[in-house]
Formats: sequence, structure tokens, C-alpha cells
Amino acid sequence: MFDSLPILLMLLTSSVLVVALFRALRLPAMLAYFAIGLVLGPHALGLIPDTEASHQIAEFGIVFLMFSIGLEFSLPMLYAMRNTLFGLGAAQVVISVLLAILVAKLAGLNWATAFVIGSALSMSSTAIVSKILMERVDLNSRHGRLSIGILLFQDIAVILILVLIPALGSKSGDLLAILGLSLIKATILLFILFKFGKLLINPWFGWVAQQRSRELFVLNVLMVTLLLAFATKEAGLSYALGAFIAGMLISETRYRYQVEADIASFRDILLGLFFIGVGMLLDLQQIRQYMGLVLLFLITFIVFKAAVIALLCRVFKYEYGVGIRTGLILAQAGEFSFVILALAQEQMLIDGQTLQLMLATSLLSMIIAPFIIQYNGRIARKMVRSYTRNSSKIVEDIDAIGKNLHDHVIICGYGRSGQFLGRFLKEENIPFIALDIDPARVQDAAAAGEHVMYGDASRRVVLQAAGVGRAKAMIISYADMRASMKVLHVMQEVYPDVPVVVRTLDDANMDAFREAGATEVVPEVLEGSLMLASHALVLLGVPLNRVVKRIRAFREERYKMFRGYFRGVTDTNLDSSEQRKMLRLHSVEINKEAYVKGLYLSHINFAKYNVEVQLLRRPNMLEDIAPRPDILIAEGDVIVLLGSSEALSSIETYLLTGK
Repeated sequence: MFDSLPILLMLLTSSVLVVALFRALRLPAMLAYFAIGLVLGPHALGLIPDTEASHQIAEFGIVFLMFSIGLEFSLPMLYAMRNTLFGLGAAQVVISVLLAILVAKLAGLNWATAFVIGSALSMSSTAIVSKILMERVDLNSRHGRLSIGILLFQDIAVILILVLIPALGSKSGDLLAILGLSLIKATILLFILFKFGKLLINPWFGWVAQQRSRELFVLNVLMVTLLLAFATKEAGLSYALGAFIAGMLISETRYRYQVEADIASFRDILLGLFFIGVGMLLDLQQIRQYMGLVLLFLITFIVFKAAVIALLCRVFKYEYGVGIRTGLILAQAGEFSFVILALAQEQMLIDGQTLQLMLATSLLSMIIAPFIIQYNGRIARKMVRSYTRNSSKIVEDIDAIGKNLHDHVIICGYGRSGQFLGRFLKEENIPFIALDIDPARVQDAAAAGEHVMYGDASRRVVLQAAGVGRAKAMIISYADMRASMKVLHVMQEVYPDVPVVVRTLDDANMDAFREAGATEVVPEVLEGSLMLASHALVLLGVPLNRVVKRIRAFREERYKMFRGYFRGVTDTNLDSSEQRKMLRLHSVEINKEAYVKGLYLSHINFAKYNVEVQLLRRPNMLEDIAPRPDILIAEGDVIVLLGSSEALSSIETYLLTGK
């Protein structure tokens, strides 16, 4: 063990430093692990030995990657996206694999190697694509939905590929018979586990959870995952298939989110080891020797994959511009490409030179992917003039309705909150126009006769077409902060006088929204708390008129003091600078030695400390006392104050000691 300690320390130190650097550069951590394996591996500095033990440890990374993928799957989700998944997604994988096999065969490679290459290149990076689409607020756009749907099918397809590769690597018997036997084994195993596994997994996890031991819960997750991985390996399949099945079984229980949180840390660490292992496979000398071929293959691969996906999107009746954007977004290799290549090398299905070429091409495609994805819209508009015309048509359609509206409301986002708001506006005969980028929602709402148009509210021309200059107000009902911020920045630049109300899930970003120009911010968490309080008070026998009065009074005050709250242990996740600036409520009890005992409230200069008195509570009095200058402070009084942490600390010291 102590012989391995220097290597372990080297890996830990380099991982911390390099991953931190890549994070600062906004690059995926996966690329950092590649770089570590490449530099420290046997083909560069040679500081990490390429041993069987390191390969086995790295294999656990694949197991937990597949387990995580399984956790994210649910049958209702698959059914909801069935057209994209099993139509466009299946066509993309099958056609990409077949065309790659054809090209590989023309290059003189055997069927097994050609299948490995085709399978590896048909994959795209879920981590890179989903992260960038989320940052660009493109997940609900047409090209965003198509991209996610295709990625989901790729994740499903890799299960079949991981079943077939060990069968292809078998040296005995007829190949078709071995493939058929592997598929039969996998089918039987899946049937047994899903038929009887669901009956066992729920009560078993329930019993473990009742023990109220986090350690036992995590151990149970590890046991179930590795047990099923071992079972599939013993059945002649792969570890990864068993881990995937374990994830899918647990995803059907109510413990899936707890499981996902518990395994996240060591899953990422083990996955990092796997990618370090892949980096160790790269031979820089060979890559340098064939750099021209690598670059040629890289360009061909990106153009080929983007073209296949774009043409398939057109076949499935999407416009060319959407297809090109989807193709560019997915025109890279993915994490599973390396899983497939590593398994193929283990089964000796791919030779060293071909492996180096594939590894280098896959890695370079992932490095340049963020830059291609960033400009996918601009490239599509340059390549397809009709896409620009379609964008113009969207604006014209909005303008056809918007030009007839005056003193209306613009609703950005017509989801649940936007639809409820729309009902209230209709009941009050207030005209409105809603903008949304979900085509299905827009189509359904428009069919119902509502003024809901397809359009991105963060685009200036779209807002102008919606008549924002003549609007009485704008409501932003997005749940995503970045999407709301994009709209606010445009409004501040062009129409700063139009009142904007922003809906947010909680109060974490209220100051940021107000600084960006929001007239008012409505957090759902507060409104939910008010409803909870009102129902509870009525059930406890408090008269309804008193409940309504209290709720109304709280709402009247809340926007000037909303950030006032009593701080608890759950608020420690805020950093110190946020805590210092954030207003909160604090209660100070006056004891018999307090400096201000016997003074009137008017004698204390609360404004000097930037603190407000909210109310005063006195023992044996049922009602709170509103602050008045003539109140004489007595022992046992509790003064409720509003202010920042520093200000509250200072005023408390003064109230109790006079200092």
C-alpha cells in the first residue's frame, strides 16, 4: 500500500489543481482528467504505471456512470418523448453506425472494429450539450428538445452496444449465435429483474430507510448496484448493464433523489479515474505523427454527423434551420464513446493505431464542441436563408396581433403561472399577449383562442412586435433566473419605463432582479407560506376576517421588507458577504440589567444603526404591540428588529449594555 501512496498523492494533487483550473476556464472537468492521464501516463512522463489494478478501479467509474443514467430514466418520461426518442433518436444512431461501418469497411477494417468505430462516433456528450443548452436557456427550444431527445436514445442504445461488444470479442463459436444468445440473456434478465425486482426493491429500501442511518443507506445502494453488476457479468454480459438496471429499478422508488445525492461524490471521483485511464491510453507521439490524418478525420466526422442529423430532422418534418442547429449541437463524440472504445480494447477488437486515431478525434471534437454550439444559430441562419425568413415570419405573426393592442400586458412564459395569470386578466377584461418557446404549448393555447405566440422574449424585435412600447406592464413568469435576466436586460436597455414584475421560485435572487430593473419580484415560496399560514390559522379557530387582515397587512409590507426573516441553521449555506448584506429579523429580549430598560422607544436612535423596529411583544399580552414613540420599555419585553447582521449585532449590544 505504501508503495502506491506517492502515486495516489500525485493523482489527488494533480486532480485538485487541474480540475480547479479547468473549472475556472469554464471547461468540463472530464477534459481535466484526460489531461492528467495524458501527461502523467506511460506515453508522456510515465509517472503512473499502466497496471491491471488501475484498469479495474477505473471500471467502477463506468459502473456508476451507467447507474446514474439508469436513475434518470423513467417509463413515463420515455413515453412522453417516444416520437423523438424512438423515431429521430433511433434513426440517428442506426444510420450513423451503418454509414460509419461502411466507411470503415472501405478503409479495410474488419466488421467488429467497424462496429466499434460506428458505435463510438454515434454518441454525443450529454454533459457538454445539456450544460450549454441550460446556460443559453435553450432547453425548451425546438433544437434543444430534439437534442435532448436524441441524447436520451443514445443513452439507451449504449446498453445494447455494451451487450454486443463482449459477444463480438468472443473467440469461440458462430458470431451470430453468440450475438443471439447474448441478446436472449439480456432480455430474460431484464424481464426477471423488472417483473420481480420492483416487488422487492420498494419494501427493501423502505426497511433500510426506517433504520435512519445514512451510512447504511449508502451501503445498501452500493450493495444493490454491485450485486446486479456482478449478476450481469456472470451471465456473460457487462458490469455496465447491471448497473444501469439497478439505476432504473431504484428510479421507480421514492428514494431516487436521495440515492442520486448520496452517490454523486464518489461516482464523480470514480468516473474521473476512468477518464484518467482513457488519457493514459493516448500516445502523443503517434498522434503527432498522424496529426494531419487526425484533423482530416475530425473535420469529416463533425460535418458527417451534423449533416446526418440535419437531414434526418428534415425527414421528420422539421425545418432545415432547426435540423442544422440540432446537428451542430450534437456534432461531437461523448462520454460513452470512450466507454465503448475502452471495452473494445479490453476485448481486443481494435488495434493500437486505430484506437489512437479514434481517441484523439473524439477528444478534440469534445474540446471544440462548446465553440460550435455557441454559434449554432448564427451558422444556421447563414446556411439557410429560409430559417431567417421563418424567424422574420414569427415576428410578423406576433406583430399582427401586437399592433392592435394598447395598454396591454405582455406575459413572458405561458406555463402554469402564466396561464393562471392569463385567466385573471381575461376575467378583468385586461388585454394581454403571451410569448413562449414551447411549440406544443403555443399550438394548444392558440387553438383555444388565446393570444399566445411562439417567440423568444429576450429578443428585442420580438418584444417590439408584441407592442412593448404601448404595454402597460410586463410579467416574466419563467422559473429560470437566466431566462428572466435576459429579458430584464433588454427591457432596461430599450424600455426602462415599462413596469416589469418577475416571478421567482424563492427570494435568493431578489436583489439581483431589482438591480436588473424589475419593478417587483414575487417569490413563490412566500405566497405558498402565506397560504399555508392562512389555512392553518382558520383550522385553529382564528376568525376568517382576522386571518385575511393579517395576510393583507403582511402583503402590504412585504415588498419593502421581504428579505426580513428569522435566520436559522439552514441559512448557513449563504456566503458571508451575502449574510452581511441581507436584511433579517432578530428578537432582542430586555432583561433586568438592560441599558434601555425604563426608556421610551423615542429615546433610542434606531435609524443611526440602520435598523427598524417591527413590533414589540410583552409578556402576558396576546397581541403584538405596534411600535410607538411613547412606549416605555420594560423588563421581559421582546423587541423585533429588521436590519443587516452587522447592524443587528451593534444595536443589540447598545440595547443591552449601552455601548
